[in-house]
Amino acid sequence: MKPYHNPKFNDLFKLPGKSKDKIEKKSELHPKPVPSRREFMQKAGLGGLTLGAFMFQPIEETLAHSTQKVNRNSSPSELRITDLRIAEVAGAPMRCPIIRIDTNQGIYGLGEVRDGASARYALVLKSRLLGENPCQIERIFKRIKLFGNHARQAGGVCAVEMALWDLAGKAYNIPVYQMLGGKYRDEIRLYSDTTQSKDPEVFADRLKARMDLGYTFLKMDFGVQMVRDNEGSVVNTKAFDKGNKWTSEYGSYSRTAHPFTGVQLTDKGVAEMVEYVAAVRRKVGYDIPLAADHFGHFDYKECIRLGEALEPYRLAWLEDMVPWFYTEKWKQITDAIKTPTLTGEDIFLKEEFIKLIDARAIDMIQPDLASSGGILETKKIGDYAEEQGIPMAMHFAGTPVSFMANIHCAAATENFISLEHHSVDIPWWEDMVKNIPKPLVVNGFAKVPEGPGLGVELNEEVIKQHLVEGTSYFAPTEEWNTDRSNDRWWS
Repeated sequence: MKPYHNPKFNDLFKLPGKSKDKIEKKSELHPKPVPSRREFMQKAGLGGLTLGAFMFQPIEETLAHSTQKVNRNSSPSELRITDLRIAEVAGAPMRCPIIRIDTNQGIYGLGEVRDGASARYALVLKSRLLGENPCQIERIFKRIKLFGNHARQAGGVCAVEMALWDLAGKAYNIPVYQMLGGKYRDEIRLYSDTTQSKDPEVFADRLKARMDLGYTFLKMDFGVQMVRDNEGSVVNTKAFDKGNKWTSEYGSYSRTAHPFTGVQLTDKGVAEMVEYVAAVRRKVGYDIPLAADHFGHFDYKECIRLGEALEPYRLAWLEDMVPWFYTEKWKQITDAIKTPTLTGEDIFLKEEFIKLIDARAIDMIQPDLASSGGILETKKIGDYAEEQGIPMAMHFAGTPVSFMANIHCAAATENFISLEHHSVDIPWWEDMVKNIPKPLVVNGFAKVPEGPGLGVELNEEVIKQHLVEGTSYFAPTEEWNTDRSNDRWWS
């Protein structure tokens, strides 16, 4: 059999201006010296590690030696966690606990517990982290993920995972996105919402102001609460009387899942809710996407009625119409309306996303990285969705620490659409971090940082100005050092 010959392929390896004969003659005239065995082993030593030893070293040692000429900030194989502390920021846009994981080599990693969640979700993990090598991210994550759950109960696990990636990036002097396999984009598109108004025209003006800032993707929150006091618009208005948004009292509207409130919309109520969207579309036009959220607690048939009425306005998605765990109800809504459906901000880990995707119950997913399992788990969720033809938006409300974790994940995930930015109106929001080009957001886009780890450091002065009342800036947490139990899931 003749060897395969492809001229186009072979031409790729020709040296320009030199024929094969000339190269061979030059080689004969000036033969390259053959290195001795000693010289070879010296060159293969990699700074003291012989080739034979190199082949049998742990991966941290191998990386440390093979990249010894890279400007690193530490010795990764000897890195160990020594402390975990908390600084709780108020109004950014909500109560946001920032965590700092310290090490024996002076470098530290930053993470963030999801907005509105308790810092204790992270503190309970401290005794499981002390003495661990933070570069062993996936192994540590598997150890602590049983302490997470859906929504804000995942906040501690996700905060630690973010901080571990920040530490590993600093240890190897490399941005997080590069450790995820590289980036698909240099800038991340953001979507922005705004405060509500019962006047549709005022609401529309506020969203138009976002577009004037350069945002090319908008989201509006409008729901049954905005029309509940209008005569003849809502059935069972008594459902709203008990409790408030943050109450934990059963029987209150906010604590009652959508199918069980008994709330319905009349035709008048549907028309009034539609008018909010119509007013916005008149102001912002149809050149940019407009999504919608926070419709209220009513069951799937009311969702279908509202969804059908909104179809002329071509919304980018209808978000969280019913709780994420009602898979069959989601599928009934999705199959009945033409506007894309979306959920996911309260789901922990990829398995529940997979159920929704495999059931074709939704058209899009929307993980919140501070609930979904952190940076790597969110990328895994996005990658699975991509294989099934499902786009991924990302939910976010927090400080620039969690923001940058989202930016790196979005850069490294191909089916990403847009990331929420919930702090447009907070003037000191970007000032919380330093050592990164400002402004962080330009014309509705955020550049992917190139610094090591997450690419930001805290501005201590600004953080201290906005701490939750009665809390301290990364105060000692020794009381959490020795909290131990048998955490294994099996006997």
